Amino acid sequence: MTPEYAVQLVREAMMMMFWLSAPFLIAGFVTGIVISLVQIVTSIQDAAFSTVPRLAVFFIVATISMPWVLQKAMTYATSILGNLSRYAR
Repeated sequence: MTPEYAVQLVREAMMMMFWLSAPFLIAGFVTGIVISLVQIVTSIQDAAFSTVPRLAVFFIVATISMPWVLQKAMTYATSILGNLSRYAR
């Protein structure tokens, strides 16, 4: 395995991690902004007020995106582990 090939494998793994975590990160970011704006407007500074909606959104996003995440992860794992002989070169 050449160093370039190893770098390519690591790059592909990191891009896959990025794409699999993107729905969760985007939902968390948007929810955080909305909750912060609501807290600023209403002057409510309760910790539960910011935590509970973020957890609810996280679970909703996890439920909705889980089939896609599992399909992408299984496809990637199959492509990596499907032909291990190409890594022995």
